[in-house]
Amino acid sequence: MPSIWKGTLAFGLVNIPVELRTAVRSDHLSFRLLHADDLSPVRYERVCQAEGEPIPWSEIVKGYEYAKGQFVVMTDDDFKAAALETSRTLEITDFVNEAEIDTRYFETPYYLVPTKGGERAYALLREAIRRSGVVGIGKVTIRQKQHLAGIRVAGDALVLELMRFQHELIDVTELDLPSRDAVRPQELKMAEQLIAGLAEPFDPSKYTDEYRANLWRIIQAKMEGAEIELSPAAAAPREAQVIDLMSRLRESLERQRGRTATVRAPRKSAAARERRSTRTRRRRSG
Repeated sequence: MPSIWKGTLAFGLVNIPVELRTAVRSDHLSFRLLHADDLSPVRYERVCQAEGEPIPWSEIVKGYEYAKGQFVVMTDDDFKAAALETSRTLEITDFVNEAEIDTRYFETPYYLVPTKGGERAYALLREAIRRSGVVGIGKVTIRQKQHLAGIRVAGDALVLELMRFQHELIDVTELDLPSRDAVRPQELKMAEQLIAGLAEPFDPSKYTDEYRANLWRIIQAKMEGAEIELSPAAAAPREAQVIDLMSRLRESLERQRGRTATVRAPRKSAAARERRSTRTRRRRSG
């Protein structure tokens, strides 16, 4: 796994040599557009909307559209002037209680791996963050772009998670949402019971991408010249209707209790247990 950034992780006067490695992988099936007649790949061209002709890269510039059809052209010198001084240091400027950070700020995780000589300081910082329940906050420049970053612990690894800046989040006050006053106490109590009944430790292996699995089965079958039949997709849900919320909650709880009763093995009665114990004692004495 190649590193995408090498530098120093700093907190206080402690400097830890580290490198950044990918923590997630894209597992999407990719498809190319082909010409149906001969299955040749289709190539995209850069076409001028006004002239309708392909344009070479040498005649293309970058522009910011500040109004409909109105652009400010940006040159290479403009981008160089805006560029930040390249730094190979990620300095943790703050440690913040993890529970105080809105999860919408976190975007893409990467593993921070210590390089030679940084193992002891790395382990020290990792355990201190783990025991404190905090996230280290700082900024890092990767490929000429500055990012807000959070340092967290995952197992024995420090994870650097690229974060969104505040201006990138849409304020929930811009949405038309129901108030808390719309919730009835009895309905809330039943909803909490339903949630408690469905509560389970998080097991990511339970959740799979069924659509991707179906696509892959079809691809493999076609590669082998075979046909495959899959179960038809479930019908699309009908348009949401006004429902009797209490009746739906009661029905959900009853179904949940029914599944729980089915899973549990029937317990023997006290009399049956006593008869079994008596037979065992007789066999031993005999």
